[in-house]
Amino acid sequence: MSSPSPLPDAETLYAELLRGVRALMAEPTRPLVLAGITSGGAWLAERLQRDLGLSGPAGVISSSLHRDDFAQRGLASSAQTALPFDVNGAHVLLVDDVLYTGRTLRAVLNELFDYGRPASVRLAVLVDRGGRELPIEANVCAARVQVPDGHSLELARDGATGRLSFVLENKEA
Repeated sequence: MSSPSPLPDAETLYAELLRGVRALMAEPTRPLVLAGITSGGAWLAERLQRDLGLSGPAGVISSSLHRDDFAQRGLASSAQTALPFDVNGAHVLLVDDVLYTGRTLRAVLNELFDYGRPASVRLAVLVDRGGRELPIEANVCAARVQVPDGHSLELARDGATGRLSFVLENKEA
């Protein structure tokens, strides 16, 4: 059995994500507003908001209330949705750390539409690990990675420095 590939450097991938989001922001549309998916996506959106010089806080959006496994998981203890902008007519850029099956994104889209009807919704992710169960694709993706079956890839943030890293967890253990 081969050992898993080393985890990608999250800080290097963040620089790539920033470049991709900058390119999206340069397109001739109305200004994009950022909304990060709790929790890793919210960290990324907060940092993008600052690094892009955008005013005000980035939005935070939770998938908790619209998940198809809500009965098993219950309400997450992570941050709940807080969107400091009018969703109606907005061009929204959803930001997430890891794109996998697409089910979290489906739930987040339902949550977003509970707040209004955006003009458009785009997606930027740090990592796409494949395994899609729904037809969802990111507009910006810093990297595609292989993750062993039965494992999850999660973004971690150092509380003191804000430095990002990845953690691989065995969900079967």
